[in-house]
Amino acid sequence: MNVSDRMTKNPYTVTKSDSVTDARIIMKRENIHRLPVIDKKGNLIGIITEKDILYASPSPATTLDVWEMSSLLANLEVGAVMTSNALSCPSDTPIEEAARLLSDNNIGGIPVVDDNILTGIITESDIFEIFIELFASREKGLRLTALLPNIAGELANLAGAIKDAGGNILAFGSARGENPTNKMGIIKVAGLKRENLLKAVKPFVQEIKDLREL
Repeated sequence: MNVSDRMTKNPYTVTKSDSVTDARIIMKRENIHRLPVIDKKGNLIGIITEKDILYASPSPATTLDVWEMSSLLANLEVGAVMTSNALSCPSDTPIEEAARLLSDNNIGGIPVVDDNILTGIITESDIFEIFIELFASREKGLRLTALLPNIAGELANLAGAIKDAGGNILAFGSARGENPTNKMGIIKVAGLKRENLLKAVKPFVQEIKDLREL
């Protein structure tokens, strides 16, 4: 799965000469938290976020009245508060690489650029939705979390044991374990009772961490 499969295509944008008030209105109306900033040719030149607007707004302790504050923001251009040289990625970027970029840079969204032209935006909300799908969070089943030995072929053996017991694997993933000898397996299974699932996986796991119906 690549960014192109889940990005928002043709996202709302502003130019650097638009007012901060206009940017804020678009964000509020569309319930979004950031806007790519483009030039007349559609080239990405920056990004403006809710946080940028918040920092640009007068302090609550200001002596300005509401009309003066509104006038101040209406005359403040996006170019004055946007983040220039915004991080971006091409649409063929693997989705997990986009997730890493979001996490490593502590940002909530990345504009997508192809041939120097803005074509979309991928956000943390898009990544969360994929996470929900990968773990079959909207499907009923038994979710098992267990420490698995970090041995080649062991995941396949475990999946085969569940299949042989009559289970239908809805989701199967692994994460970092407690030490280099193991990994944490997260498996969601339908079609098996609790005791039958435990019996099937017992020969292949080091420790059952959690088993619950979701």
